[in-house]
Amino acid sequence: MKAAVFFQPGGPEQIQIAEVPRPDVGPDQVLIEVKACALNHFDLLVLREANPDSTVFPFWGGADIAGIIAEVGSSVAKFKNGDRVTVNPSLYCGDCEHCIGGQESQCDDYGITGDSIPGGMAEFISVNARDVMLLPETLSFEEAAAAPLVYQTAWRALMSQAQIRAGEDVLILGASGGVGSASIQIAKLAGANVIAVTSSTEKEAYARQMGADHVLNRTKGDYWSELAALTNNRGVDVVVENTGAATWSDSLESLVKGGRLVTYGRTTGSIAETDIRLIFWHHLRIIGSTMANRKEFAQVMRLIFKGKLKPVVDSVYPLQQAGRAYQHLLNGEHFGKVVISMEAE
Repeated sequence: MKAAVFFQPGGPEQIQIAEVPRPDVGPDQVLIEVKACALNHFDLLVLREANPDSTVFPFWGGADIAGIIAEVGSSVAKFKNGDRVTVNPSLYCGDCEHCIGGQESQCDDYGITGDSIPGGMAEFISVNARDVMLLPETLSFEEAAAAPLVYQTAWRALMSQAQIRAGEDVLILGASGGVGSASIQIAKLAGANVIAVTSSTEKEAYARQMGADHVLNRTKGDYWSELAALTNNRGVDVVVENTGAATWSDSLESLVKGGRLVTYGRTTGSIAETDIRLIFWHHLRIIGSTMANRKEFAQVMRLIFKGKLKPVVDSVYPLQQAGRAYQHLLNGEHFGKVVISMEAE
């Protein structure tokens, strides 16, 4: 089968199309003929930071998968050949104290498809049947692929970890990315006042379409001063932080007393300085969040299936142009998800 692989760490120039073995199917697994697979910033990190001492090359990424079941394992009764499905990309043991407690994303051996194991940037993938979900006919494969990783990440960060409430002011950094656009929709669904930060006039319009009440353009002057003016120097109740080092200090300073910062990413670096006085004097809470548990995944996917939340597809590339798709994501010109379609030409 064909896959968008890389043989060493680096940038999009390392991506090439190669023939790789079609995966076997275990008794508790299903084989999926991949129809669409979406990229995430996570894929750029996997590509750049792959450890040559522990990674088996060629390797291919892709956590967000939608397709059709081509084969079912001998112990699988819930699915059949031809079913339209998507996949929860979380990998977990099911036996540790965290999994038993229903917190699979805190598993002692937690991983993500496309990082711990090869992902969906290929024509076929075998996955555990427990992590497969049927798709409604109303959702295209491209839309379905744009949902799993980013919506579960946003849902857990905002609803479970930060516990946003109706009427609160919520600042969303990196609002043009997949998790950012999902966060705008989820925060609005919860009744929050959403302030989104983007990087172009076009993206400002997209953010408003997603439901943002106010949009700040980080390329047009000091948006932190704009935020202060917008909130009458009060600050915001919650900051959804994925940028990391470049915005960390300002994010903390933008919070009201008793405010919460929830972080799920580090696109500008993982090491940042923290003024500890802000934390104790302002009673701030810094909350970490990674992916979601199975219950949260099911909750947010049901909202997507009902049309309450809508996956945002920025662009669609054929598998043969996977390198260009990686580059488009790296350039930061997108709003929403960059998707690889196995059916596109």
